Amino acid sequence: MKQLLVLAVAVMLAMAAGYWLGTSKVSHGDTPTPAVVTGKKLLYYRNPMGLPDTSPVPKKDPMGMDYIPVYEGEKTAQDSGIKVSAERVQKSGVKSVVAERHAIDRAVRASGRIDVDERRVFTIAPKFEGWIERLQVNVTGQPVVRGQALFEVYSPELVSAQREYAIAAKAAAEATPESRPAMQQLAEASLARLANWNIDAEVARAGVSRTLTFRSPVTGVVTEKKAVQGARFMPGDALYQVADVSAVWVMAEVPEQDIALVKAGDKAAVRVDAYADKRFEAKVAYIYPTLNAQTRTVPVRLELANPGGLLKPAMYAQLEFAVAHRDPVLAVPAAAVIDSGTRKVVVVDLGDGRFESRDVQVGMRGDQYVEIRDGLREGDRVVAAGNFLIDSESNLKAALGGLEKPKAVGHRAVGKLDAVEGGTVTISHEPVASLKWPKMTMEFVPANGALFANIKPGAAISFEFVERKSGEWVVTKVEPRN
Repeated sequence: MKQLLVLAVAVMLAMAAGYWLGTSKVSHGDTPTPAVVTGKKLLYYRNPMGLPDTSPVPKKDPMGMDYIPVYEGEKTAQDSGIKVSAERVQKSGVKSVVAERHAIDRAVRASGRIDVDERRVFTIAPKFEGWIERLQVNVTGQPVVRGQALFEVYSPELVSAQREYAIAAKAAAEATPESRPAMQQLAEASLARLANWNIDAEVARAGVSRTLTFRSPVTGVVTEKKAVQGARFMPGDALYQVADVSAVWVMAEVPEQDIALVKAGDKAAVRVDAYADKRFEAKVAYIYPTLNAQTRTVPVRLELANPGGLLKPAMYAQLEFAVAHRDPVLAVPAAAVIDSGTRKVVVVDLGDGRFESRDVQVGMRGDQYVEIRDGLREGDRVVAAGNFLIDSESNLKAALGGLEKPKAVGHRAVGKLDAVEGGTVTISHEPVASLKWPKMTMEFVPANGALFANIKPGAAISFEFVERKSGEWVVTKVEPRN
């Protein structure tokens, strides 16, 4: 009796299982169909068959299948594993390394020129009219010291002002107490007039002089001389220019991609061809807020001591900036990053000849390594050699297309359309020999919305379908069946 009871229970369980297999709907995939995914940014549309082709707008492939929207954070078909034979790996010279933490060292180099410090340049320009009587310094480039006589001038206007002051000063000294304040005021007015012409009070009080001597305001060299002995000059004429070259500027042109590494206060080593065995140390004083559109460089001004005047203005210089040391960061070899123009991609080695192209966000670039801020984990293996020929978008597509990626296999079946709802269709189909499937009812995804537009539920159909991704079956063709 017990054996009969056990046998009956087994038969009932088998019948229940058969009923469930025949009537249940098989769910495929957990990614949305071409519908709007709220809360995510639409990036682009990808080829439904996984080919390396994308579109910024909706479109169809040659088979009439809709391109699939890719949202931020989703994996694309191009990012799925691709198979490469061991022979091809060996012939291509593919070499993989582990993504790990490195202290990124980079020497920022730039070219520049020696220039005078604009704050140390002085111009001698009289504020009155006159004639040049005599030149004490008559050569451009002549070194001078502070207070050294440069030239003498004669000015009737100056002589007249000196006499006015002398008369006013004498009258103030001899005036009665009642008139002395007025005379002193007149003398002070005459002295102020001379002061406006940069005539020292001591020179004015020394008495009337026919000529006036102009002296160098700083120790340096004469960089410009327009004065000619006997020539007439007018107020504001720049007769001499003297530059203090004990300290100079270095005007460097730093490449655009390196400017973020240079900060005010940084030190830089300066070398010039004239003194190949010498190394000068400069300090970054100012980073200009402009960019040279032709050279794609940013001007940077450095200050540099020039003892002995070895460095001459207009000399060419080579600079190497001391970039501040950074803590180790996740990095890969520079050759591992492929820049297609719109994306930065690394090829991840998954093992067993399988590879995956993955978008990454890069940070600081060094001489050997590139910082990876997003897209990789420490310990991931990336291809560091074998992709050096991929230097353009077309080469990138050709290389990725040449990898042995399994092609989608089509299958044929017959059955009955049960329902069309929400971007999916439910079909009760007969056994599928190519997949060794039994008769069952399951859900499919139409390749496009118009595929089942003229077919009503309950109709007998014959259809073709492919596996677009693991567990996602897509109907590519359907026809009514009599």
